[in-house]
Amino acid sequence: MTINKKEDGTVLTLELDGRLDTTTAPQLEAVLKSSINGISKLVFDFSALDYLSSAGLRVLLSAQKVMNRQGEMAVCNVNDTIMEVFEVTGFVDILTIQ
Repeated sequence: MTINKKEDGTVLTLELDGRLDTTTAPQLEAVLKSSINGISKLVFDFSALDYLSSAGLRVLLSAQKVMNRQGEMAVCNVNDTIMEVFEVTGFVDILTIQ
């Protein structure tokens, strides 16, 4: 998976390309830990994300908890396959999906 990071003041956008799974979730977790301080809006761009596993969901949930305390988080450009994962797991009720 490739993570393209864009910072604009207190807005952080992470564009994910590939698969967010058990192998790549720690990579995203590390990027978040090193980048999330002082961020008021976190945006995940999933336009190039092909696959999302439970390990990826765990990282998203963790990021959402942090952003609930310091700002807002959104997930955008979600394909049908990943939207189905969000619906089945109930994440549509937890995340802001645009």
